[in-house]
Amino acid sequence: MKRSILYIEDNEKIGGWVKEELEQRGFSVRWLLSGEGAEQEVKQHEIVLLDIMLPGLDGFTVGRRLKKAAPAVPILLLTARTSIDDKVEGLQFADDYLTKPFHTDELVARLEVLIRRSGGTGSGRILLGEHIEVDPQLQLIFDRRTGEEVILTGKQHQILMYFLRHPNQVLPKEQIYEAVWEEAYITGDKTLMVHIRRLRQKLERNPDSPEIIETLKGIGYRVKL
Repeated sequence: MKRSILYIEDNEKIGGWVKEELEQRGFSVRWLLSGEGAEQEVKQHEIVLLDIMLPGLDGFTVGRRLKKAAPAVPILLLTARTSIDDKVEGLQFADDYLTKPFHTDELVARLEVLIRRSGGTGSGRILLGEHIEVDPQLQLIFDRRTGEEVILTGKQHQILMYFLRHPNQVLPKEQIYEAVWEEAYITGDKTLMVHIRRLRQKLERNPDSPEIIETLKGIGYRVKL
């Protein structure tokens, strides 16, 4: 399961490089060019990687707001500033501080330490595709593109959770139906198919070309993690 980072950096060259490097090392990175909207997203991630020099609100202001919104999510500051005053101000809310330029190995090591120290906040979350994040403990589903919760009906939620209890397995439609509805499947019944279609409409980027809930024709369905 990928570890999830909220990365806030306005320099597109640096941001693109850092995002690529971290994704190659197994992280999932949500990159924002400013702090706008970050407070609505922070709880969906295990750690925040925050540049101080940002347009609009600076990183110090953004960082304080994020820490207030999600005290348990660690913040690692990135900056070209090296003065003691800047470091002291940053560490009043941040958990660590790394100056530019830096080596990717050191950045990854610091991220790993902070995630372990925090107890892996959000470490039980499951990423589906590139945009859907599920918190099985809280029974919540988020769309990382918008930062909003995805609201499912009772049956849709039960179907999704059944898939997540059987990841990467091909599940016959009869098995899914009987587990969720707790009654025998009747050949030809379209109930499950209808619920899967509506579930895809809420989860998939393109419901007509699903990436999350895979259909194996004549057999059943599978969700890959």
